[in-house]
Amino acid sequence: MKQALVDDTEDVSLDFGNEEELAFRKAKIRHPLATFFHLFFRVSAIVTYVCCDWFGKSFVGCFVTVLLLLSLDFWSVKNVTGRLLVGLRWWNQIDEDGKSHWIFEARKVSRNNTAATEAESRIFWLGLIICPMIWIVFFFGTLFSLKLKWLALVVAGISLQVANLYGYILCKMGGNSDISKVTASFLSQTVFQTACPGDFQKPGLEGLEIHQH
Repeated sequence: MKQALVDDTEDVSLDFGNEEELAFRKAKIRHPLATFFHLFFRVSAIVTYVCCDWFGKSFVGCFVTVLLLLSLDFWSVKNVTGRLLVGLRWWNQIDEDGKSHWIFEARKVSRNNTAATEAESRIFWLGLIICPMIWIVFFFGTLFSLKLKWLALVVAGISLQVANLYGYILCKMGGNSDISKVTASFLSQTVFQTACPGDFQKPGLEGLEIHQH
């Protein structure tokens, strides 16, 4: 009788993997430094531009400062924060024949390599989307106010931040080169993620390479 009791309990196994993963993904911030710098450079560029436009006396100094902040933001988001906060990475390279290759990678989720937290994912995408929209507002403000000396700087800000947004949307959606379909699908997923707390990541992007002619 005792032996039967032991045999009955030997096959009992409790798997808490799903609960642990859910608790981890609901954690607030796992990479505080990366999250800080994801917003720091782009917000600093916007604040510096506004302050220089209103109070700045040295146009060259303001221009160089904002452009430097934009460049640091582009590099950090493209190479560091995207990989840490959402597990995505993209880059474009030119081969020996002069052809452009878009390469996208996504981190595979496993027990040893967990997905990004919901808070980090939302901060990443909100910062990536809102800041280019602010620069677009600056662009029209510059045109309407005839402050054309700032136009080149605003165009640079739009170009650098939209390039990161475009690359990460393609990476998120699996490398689909049809930007209209990509944008519609991405916005629908964003609305769904906002309504439902469960964040998700599109699988199968590891090592995906897209050729554009």
